[in-house]
Amino acid sequence: MSCQAFPRDRRLLVAGEYRRVFDQAAFKVHGKGLLALACGNGLDHPRVGLVFSKKNVKRAVDRNRIKRLVRESFRLQQHRLPAVDIIVLSRRGVQEIDNDTLHRQLYGMWRRLDKDVRKQSGNTP
Repeated sequence: MSCQAFPRDRRLLVAGEYRRVFDQAAFKVHGKGLLALACGNGLDHPRVGLVFSKKNVKRAVDRNRIKRLVRESFRLQQHRLPAVDIIVLSRRGVQEIDNDTLHRQLYGMWRRLDKDVRKQSGNTP
């Protein structure tokens, strides 16, 4: 399997996993239209979950586009991320952001998350 695959074990799948991240979120990374919550997972790889509500992103086509971009960005950057569970949430207005801007923003969010986790654990490069 390629190191850039996105297998089932890289995803948050059940409600309990989401609840744990919401309750124990040690890291918060804000972006325009997006918010990422994260907490350690005790595994050797990161996992991601997505929460995009109809309240914040009305049209299904917009929700699906943004989820697809987030998954692709995570797939490409997962080897650089620490072992944390991440939930990416939508905020109002995220559907107005074009794909290139969203990719750049997600890349910046992953970098900030990695930096924050390293800073807290004392493993600065």
